[in-house]
Amino acid sequence: MASEEIRKEYESLCKEIRHHMDLYYNQDEPEISDYEYDQLMQRLKVIEKENPDLVTADSPSRIVGGVAKREAGVKVTHNVPMLSIEDVFNTEDVTDWINKVHERHPDALFSVEQKIDGLSMSLRYQRQEDGKLHLTLAETRGDGLIGEDVTANALVIPDVKQVLDLPYESLELRGEVYMSHEAFESFNEEQEKLGKKLAANPRNLAAGTLRQLDPEITRKRGLKMFVFNVQDGPDEIKAEHCKGMDILEKAGVATVFHRQCRDAAEVLKTIEDIGNMRQDLEFDLDGAVIKVDNTAWRDDFPAGSKYSSGHIAYKYPPEERIVVMDEIMVDVGRTGKLTFTGSFHDRETGKPARLCGTSVSRATLHNQDYINEMKIGIGGEYKLFKSGEIIPKLNGCVKEPEMIYKAPDKCPVCGGHLVREEDTADIRCINPTCPAQVVRTIAYFTSRDAMNIMGLGDTLVEALVKEGYLSNYADIYHLRDHRDELIEKGIIGKEKNTDKLLGEIEKSKSNDPVRLLTGLAIRNVGKSTAREIMKHFDDMMDLTKVTRDGFLQIPDIGETTAGDLYEFFHDENNLKILGVMQELGLNMKAVKDADASDKLSGMTVVVTGTLPTLGRKEAEELIVKNGGKASGSVSKKTSMVLAGEAAGSKLTKAQELGIRIIDEADFLNMINS
Repeated sequence: MASEEIRKEYESLCKEIRHHMDLYYNQDEPEISDYEYDQLMQRLKVIEKENPDLVTADSPSRIVGGVAKREAGVKVTHNVPMLSIEDVFNTEDVTDWINKVHERHPDALFSVEQKIDGLSMSLRYQRQEDGKLHLTLAETRGDGLIGEDVTANALVIPDVKQVLDLPYESLELRGEVYMSHEAFESFNEEQEKLGKKLAANPRNLAAGTLRQLDPEITRKRGLKMFVFNVQDGPDEIKAEHCKGMDILEKAGVATVFHRQCRDAAEVLKTIEDIGNMRQDLEFDLDGAVIKVDNTAWRDDFPAGSKYSSGHIAYKYPPEERIVVMDEIMVDVGRTGKLTFTGSFHDRETGKPARLCGTSVSRATLHNQDYINEMKIGIGGEYKLFKSGEIIPKLNGCVKEPEMIYKAPDKCPVCGGHLVREEDTADIRCINPTCPAQVVRTIAYFTSRDAMNIMGLGDTLVEALVKEGYLSNYADIYHLRDHRDELIEKGIIGKEKNTDKLLGEIEKSKSNDPVRLLTGLAIRNVGKSTAREIMKHFDDMMDLTKVTRDGFLQIPDIGETTAGDLYEFFHDENNLKILGVMQELGLNMKAVKDADASDKLSGMTVVVTGTLPTLGRKEAEELIVKNGGKASGSVSKKTSMVLAGEAAGSKLTKAQELGIRIIDEADFLNMINS
């Protein structure tokens, strides 16, 4: 029997791994690298091997992590399960596995292939009247047994052959859908121009793209695919793996790089060769797959219910390069906080470092404490890797610089006074008119979550600040006084665009004061906090009369936020700007909703899944309207979870914590009774 200490560690590991499975397979938003995830799974397997009494049928080591998503199509039961491959992390384990296969089948051959970091999709083909195989269904892996129909999207991927001229009645292929580095970078460049959220990595973007409801979006984003397995078909193409891949290649199918090997030495050499290819490939790799070439022998080497028999995947260690620090750049954020970025070159090549298929020449240096700890300075040499294969990160000093970098004494933008906040590593510029803060602060004021002034984004705000038209929020509402001048200079555009923006600015004056309070960019006061504050006041200007202790009486307002509010609403310059905005006609009066209630007062409610009639945003608005707080994550502070169909991990976590679960009917009864 396992000790209590081991049992607790095991339960904690299972919970943590399930969390990361959900993020990777279902949310397409992994928090940790494959390597870090693999280490968790390896520890879990060690515990299970030593304590078999702990193992249950739903152990993370026995299930595939994904669940079929509903957004991109209907669910499909796989003809052949789409399972994972068991991972190994050193060449000794590879050699042991090869030897194990040869003990039973001395003549066994192996296929060694690139393991592309994308998402699996299977393709079903059926013979039709013209004597050729036509694509009839494309499906994602899902949970390994049930996936989703993404045929419409598969049809617009150039690598997916819609017709195969092969003499079979039917055929099922499995491959990996991926996005090239070029397509990924192009997408993010466009997102940046539009001021939208950037994709984290090619794998996540490929997964989201394949699940789009509109195939035209899939087409534009340029997905690609390699086939790596014959799932089902006649023996001619299925019995010997490499032969099958060769037949497909001749038929014009894009197949994964594969090489037939006879023994452990050839397998290890191919693994090394694939590893050396990584920096020159247009896609990301996360390992090399070794398969028994004779498919009939694969079942002789089962690896559990979660894994395909007769396969293993060798996982390469995280890539790492040595870089030389060239420059340390300091920027000032919207709140005045200084940020530090290191610029460097690869010690070996003299160029940007190549990691996980991308060029890297910069990494965040966080703060002065981090800089001191890592001994960062010009000329210093450091290990560089990609955290989660996404974010470039320094991983230790190899050669110390002559001098460790020290943050400036004055703001690099305005020359103003800098202060280091107590009990933090943050250094801030406290000059409220610092140009760096003015641009970001005004841009935040105009953003969607704040005053929502359409057309007045970061680039235009920066131009208007540079030209001297904007120095604070109130100046936005004086732009109409400069209409003819703005048109003449073409800063906003021609007459039509200028008048359109001035109209949006005028319209924003009638916004709810919650938006105005949000837009003031007071530290620690976001949209939800602003909404809570305005529940207790009829006029936003009343906040100028509230004491620090008075702010503390508002629910969810702690010492720090109360201090930030008090300082803002008792600052002479801020009061002057608020007075101007009031004179200009901005709405400061809170309109109390006649249908509002306090039936959910003091409750924190999480909405998850698809509700029968209410949209998620609509449900959250009803929660707030009835005095509750709508939260996006489940914790011990959650009062209840409003769950719909396909609720997922949030529902599971709520059940584990013993939190009350309600459906839409229960919810509507609560607020309407």
